[in-house]
Amino acid sequence: MAIIFPGFENGVATVTSGDGPIDIAYQIGGAGPALLLLHGFPQTKAIWHEVAPELAKSFTVIAADLRGYGQSSKPHGKSDHSSYSKRSMAADQHALMQALGHEEFFLLGHDRGGRVSHRLAMDFPKSIKKLMVLDISPTLTMYENTSMEFAKGYWHWFFLIQPEPVPETMIGANPEFWLKNHMGRHAGTGIFSPERWAEYLAGASKPDGMHAMCEDYRAAASIDLVHDRADRDQGKQLQIPLRVLWGEHGLVNKCFKPIEDWKRVATDVTGMAVPCGHYIPEELPEVVIAESKRFFA
Repeated sequence: MAIIFPGFENGVATVTSGDGPIDIAYQIGGAGPALLLLHGFPQTKAIWHEVAPELAKSFTVIAADLRGYGQSSKPHGKSDHSSYSKRSMAADQHALMQALGHEEFFLLGHDRGGRVSHRLAMDFPKSIKKLMVLDISPTLTMYENTSMEFAKGYWHWFFLIQPEPVPETMIGANPEFWLKNHMGRHAGTGIFSPERWAEYLAGASKPDGMHAMCEDYRAAASIDLVHDRADRDQGKQLQIPLRVLWGEHGLVNKCFKPIEDWKRVATDVTGMAVPCGHYIPEELPEVVIAESKRFFA
């Protein structure tokens, strides 16, 4: 059973894509300008449990499960991984917001959700008013500047992209061990409530869910790079205000320069490191709330 935010309503929107109908699960609450929240790996919209109710005092907040995660559809990946390209995943979310009556909206994404948000803003520039991303540099930058320290710290980037069914089978042998190892090394597992942990574990324990997560990463290392390089070759940049926050104790801070990295793909970039690890919405929800209210005001 998915976690329900106080004062929010549960919903599922069926959107059309190249894979046929895709169900996107979401929660909606509040009033005011629309703000879409997108989670990261290996999580669900539950990451916003502390953040969404506060932001709903100022915005109409929509927290959605990405394709392949949570309660959303999990189609089997195609050979070119296009089912889980950030372009496909972004199109899902754009269609969701249109179905809910929001032609324009603010956008906040953490981790994989930040990568989907980047593509969403690139592909639908008239829809996104402002964008905030949490604890990422652009995918192309991170792959093209991979160092030994990054590869050792983010080894899952290179494990999950191995051909099906290698990672799916290995993780499936002991999903809880995998999840504790993966999430624990970034921030410890104590930051996750028992309810949120159970939801994340359920996703990693289901074969279709784990396959979808692997496909997300396989796409990032293949078709997503094709799309990102095409943007670079055409000189396309985000023209909207972009805010980036990253964890002071995380690997992005150690291995990359987020402000400089994002200035290569966007014209108006601000941001800062915050005193935590990777899971900013759950480690420092009060910072995400304050920054969001200020930036999206």
